[in-house]
Amino acid sequence: MSDEEHVKAAFSRVDGQVQALMRRRFDHLTVSVWSMLTDAARLPLWLAPGAIEPRLGGAVRLDFADSGTIVDSTVTAYAPGRLLEYSWSGPGEPTRPVRWQLAPDGDGTVLTLTLRVPEGEDAGRACAGWEAHLEMLEAALEGVPIKFPFETFKAWRDAYRAELAQA
Repeated sequence: MSDEEHVKAAFSRVDGQVQALMRRRFDHLTVSVWSMLTDAARLPLWLAPGAIEPRLGGAVRLDFADSGTIVDSTVTAYAPGRLLEYSWSGPGEPTRPVRWQLAPDGDGTVLTLTLRVPEGEDAGRACAGWEAHLEMLEAALEGVPIKFPFETFKAWRDAYRAELAQA
């Protein structure tokens, strides 16, 4: 996806949380994108080492060793090949739902990522992190995995923080 096609997150407030909605179109079939979201061998290419049991109630464990973040959660919504939701949280932390929805679009896929961050947390930073991981997902789908793009992260973090401060 080129910079001209990049659509920034749309923010709203829902039940005491900041909600961000992000959409991306990938020139890859839905089955390929779904595999990136759920296959333990592919998760490290764009997200983190770990495993997601693709079923309602399945375990989610992702280990971001560089940052010390460990996601230990449960799948709360699931439809094979179309929908995956879990909390981006560890034990004892506030719930931070992450919802992945896939829809076929010709010979590609539209991914809709909805995330919620508790009010008072740094939603700009959280969204910037997802921007970076979506960039990594696109690269992994193209067969050229990249390291976490810190410059992308910093640019989006500053832009989203500024936008949220005005809301």
